[in-house]
Amino acid sequence: MDLGLKDRTFLVTGATRGLGYATARQLAAEGANVVVTGRTPESAEAAATALGPRALGVAADNADPEAAERLVAAACDRFGALHGVFISVGGPPPGSGASGESANTDEQWQAAFSAVFLGAVRLARTAAGALPEGGVIGFVLSRSVHEPIPGLMLSNGLRPGLAGFAKSLANELGPRGIRVLGLIPGRIDTDRTRQLDEMSGDAEAVRARGSAAIPLGRYGTPDEFGRAAAFLLSPAASYITGVMLPVDGGARHGF
Repeated sequence: MDLGLKDRTFLVTGATRGLGYATARQLAAEGANVVVTGRTPESAEAAATALGPRALGVAADNADPEAAERLVAAACDRFGALHGVFISVGGPPPGSGASGESANTDEQWQAAFSAVFLGAVRLARTAAGALPEGGVIGFVLSRSVHEPIPGLMLSNGLRPGLAGFAKSLANELGPRGIRVLGLIPGRIDTDRTRQLDEMSGDAEAVRARGSAAIPLGRYGTPDEFGRAAAFLLSPAASYITGVMLPVDGGARHGF
């Protein structure tokens, strides 16, 4: 099936590795132009080079109030238009909400809010002003949207709010023909997931228990997530909006 992605332009944040990079790679493989961001010029340029001539790398920090305007302008200047954004932000640091050594500090809360929540909102809002009919805004969320994850208080506090924003934005932008959706990765074999597994002191045991709880019996791969994202961002999914889709091998048992 032709996804209809050829010559369309997408901005993908946090795309130097992990789920953002996997998504950008799938989009580029389908003939799309991609603007990929990383925290440093070196990382962004390296990712763009690996993705090929249809990719542009731009250094950006989601927490920077000026980043959204600059990124949207870069996409339009280089490729002539912007058809979609995919907002992926690295997971905030682990911690708890109670007092004690593991509790997240006020500074960590403020930093996470600026990058994970406000930065994503700002980019979606800015992109919405530039997207034509048929455009799409996608968010990488977390299974904490549905159920708190032990040891990840910042994510538990911020990701559900971002999902609510995405759902509301879908209702607002629907009349303009712009779709908004979220992807909820389960246990995908990324550096972030391996880091969290290792924090237990026995990563192999955690992985075995986690795999046993997944109906497909294994962690997903970044490429599997990227293919799901590329489809949902494509014109082939033109009647899908307002959904928060788990990509988790069936781990979520609710509807």
